[in-house]
Amino acid sequence: MEQAVSQFDEQYNMCIRILDQVGIKVDDFEVAIRFTRDFYEENKDFITNLARTVNKPVLVEMWDTRFFYFVLKFEFNFVDALAKASALSTVQIDVENAERYDIKYVDVTGEEKRPTILHCSPSGAIERCIYGLLEKEAMRAESGEVPMLPVWLSPTQVRVLPVSEKHLEFAKQVSEKLNCRVDIDDREDTVGKRIREAGREWVPYVVVIGDKEVETGKLNVTVRAESQANRPKTVEMSFEELNARIQAEIAGLPYRGLPLAKMLSLRPKFI
Repeated sequence: MEQAVSQFDEQYNMCIRILDQVGIKVDDFEVAIRFTRDFYEENKDFITNLARTVNKPVLVEMWDTRFFYFVLKFEFNFVDALAKASALSTVQIDVENAERYDIKYVDVTGEEKRPTILHCSPSGAIERCIYGLLEKEAMRAESGEVPMLPVWLSPTQVRVLPVSEKHLEFAKQVSEKLNCRVDIDDREDTVGKRIREAGREWVPYVVVIGDKEVETGKLNVTVRAESQANRPKTVEMSFEELNARIQAEIAGLPYRGLPLAKMLSLRPKFI
């Protein structure tokens, strides 16, 4: 059991890190810890430290008698705008199923023993993570903040907008230097309309290419994460600076290229 408790602690912290990488922070979920009274009496400091790790109030449920197969369990629950909770990460110390399923191991002395089993779901179902991210941003939008997905998950990470056709070639050069999901809005709509469209799609970085950008090589980038409602934040940076910033935000996370044509004028229209 001592080893199980140690592993439980490691997995508890791992779950926090994984959700943080996904884009769901400690302040975004509620923690529930459930255990039997006898386990608590033997591990009071350990359980107290679980609460201290998240540094926030937690829901505690203690049973006098073990009703389930585990003696300790935690859940990270996302509570949506309708006050409905959905479990994300969870780990359980299972003291029953090794016997039920006749699971054994041989220790260093050659003796057969039954292991304590840990059930670990580091993030919960993918669908629940996406649901949590979308609900989180919906609530932020409701409070007047600018919603966005994490950069690694955004379908388009950078959108390049050439002011006119004469800027298109330079826009293509910019897109080729960025190692991420970048597309080019080469449609004949006004620049303002294309910028608004990028905003509706929650594009994290929008680069407008005009005469100045072609001449200086510096990019005028609208950074969604630093913007406020109706007050976009624009930053001047080089190709290298923008690329380094994006790579830092997506490092170590899943990546796939654009699923659609890079040029928006070549994409199908749904009416």
